[in-house]
Amino acid sequence: MSSLREPHLGPIVGHTTDHSCRLWIRALDSGDRRGDLADDRRTIGVLAVMAEGGRDFAVAARPVFYFRLRREYDRTGTFNLGEDLSLGGQGEPFRLKPDTEYRVRMATMSTDDPLPNEEDLDAATLATRLPPPDVWRPEFDRPAMAADKCEAVFRTFKALTAPDNELSFLLGSCRYPGILFQEREADQIFTPMLSEAEGRDGRGPARFALMVGDQVYADLLNRLIPIGRADTFVEFQERYHAAWGSASMRKLLRHVPSYMILDDHEIEDNWSQDRVRREPGRGLYLHAIRAYLSYQWSHSPRTWYGPIYYTFECNGYPFFVLDTRTQRYTVSADDEDRDLSDNHLLGRPPLDPNEPTQLTRLLAWLTRQQQLVGTAPKFVVTPSVFVPNDVGTIKSDAKKLKDDSWPAYPETRRALLEHMVKGGIQNVVFLSGDIHCSNVAAMRFKGPGGAAALKAASITSSAFYWPFPFADGNPADYVHDSTDKRTPDTFKISKNGATAMDYTAWGFTQEDNFCRIDVDQARHRLVVHVFDWRGNRVQQEDLAGRRQDLISELDLAPW
Repeated sequence: MSSLREPHLGPIVGHTTDHSCRLWIRALDSGDRRGDLADDRRTIGVLAVMAEGGRDFAVAARPVFYFRLRREYDRTGTFNLGEDLSLGGQGEPFRLKPDTEYRVRMATMSTDDPLPNEEDLDAATLATRLPPPDVWRPEFDRPAMAADKCEAVFRTFKALTAPDNELSFLLGSCRYPGILFQEREADQIFTPMLSEAEGRDGRGPARFALMVGDQVYADLLNRLIPIGRADTFVEFQERYHAAWGSASMRKLLRHVPSYMILDDHEIEDNWSQDRVRREPGRGLYLHAIRAYLSYQWSHSPRTWYGPIYYTFECNGYPFFVLDTRTQRYTVSADDEDRDLSDNHLLGRPPLDPNEPTQLTRLLAWLTRQQQLVGTAPKFVVTPSVFVPNDVGTIKSDAKKLKDDSWPAYPETRRALLEHMVKGGIQNVVFLSGDIHCSNVAAMRFKGPGGAAALKAASITSSAFYWPFPFADGNPADYVHDSTDKRTPDTFKISKNGATAMDYTAWGFTQEDNFCRIDVDQARHRLVVHVFDWRGNRVQQEDLAGRRQDLISELDLAPW
């Protein structure tokens, strides 16, 4: 009988609840040659639960499970511990307890596959060709199953029906991979992220990390410059192997539940869906999305069948993670009309109410959460920045057409804000990345009814690593006050302007960073802490040379 092997990549701790945790690994078979996977070998994942609540299981009592690592997903796969049965429907799920720490080890094994590529072996039949999973219990103590290669540690979420008093989580985006010696620099920030997640300096632990786009860069320089640009599946695969295999990021992903969503650089700079209709965009998209599904989406929640946007909740607080990239439709800058009303960020409007789109699902979710959690914060993750806007887009639709954020999609923005105002959806908080300039913004509304009482906010954290601050992200490029005569940017929700949205933005920084967000129910506010790649607080310095920590407070309506 063959021995178990350590995973090639992972484990990654993915979507976590009060009773389950989705755990991901990738296998590497000796017959594989980069993207050319040996078609006569089938790979299986093996997971053992080593400890619960700080107490180790005896070797003879360890729960062990098989699961598939499919070639069509580049030998990756997940096991949803707490819900999934072992391969072939054997045994019972292992029941996880709320707010409890677990330690698991994961490994891979290979078996011969005599079937042609066009034929699949069903899980039940495959299970009969394997020894009982329990035979592998002692294998997880071998030196080859080292903790830094095979082990994941996570804590389940609390079992709550109403929002908890407090919640802390991490937010960040845009991990440029670096060139040559910069590859080490690109990995450094994930060490202090892990320390922050585990709790330090008197701060409690953060429950999870949100990575909101550009986790990999398919186009190293620019989509129009072929140097370092991914065009084949193997090249996309290489991007993920480099990112997921780097020491500090790998350790973070083994210990902290991570929620991810793509942005443009997982495909191509400023990507929009209309490029799929022409070559080489179609082939590029197929390679990129196959890699994304294997390496990011697979350990995310499965809220709907098909779409890659999803929802989840932690400590009673709801999150909707938007796909603002693969469903966006953008009018070409060469189009004579250049009518922004034909731009759609979350998919085209539905023609049939029985055919929901991402936007209609988002609006329905907001209404439902207002009913379920009342005025508690409702977090909307949008890789593209909601506010503040680029100064250059204020007076020019032509410049809006070239913009990558919400200003270029006024009808989508209007539909969302109109729904918030009419429905009295309180304390909506947008979480973004993308622009290589972290900041926070408070939004305010005017109009009939209770519009003036609504509170909404935006938090942007970017970038994990971006060595070219002179290229973009200058704070002066973004509106700080939408009512300032120099940068007027009031957004008319109603066509006559009777209902409108304004905002004030502050706390800008171009330093490589991640944010820690603390939800403080007692003071009904969010506290945003910004940390640099060393784990030190980012500081601001005024003209007099006075320095202070960049900590922002966003006041919300009481809940």
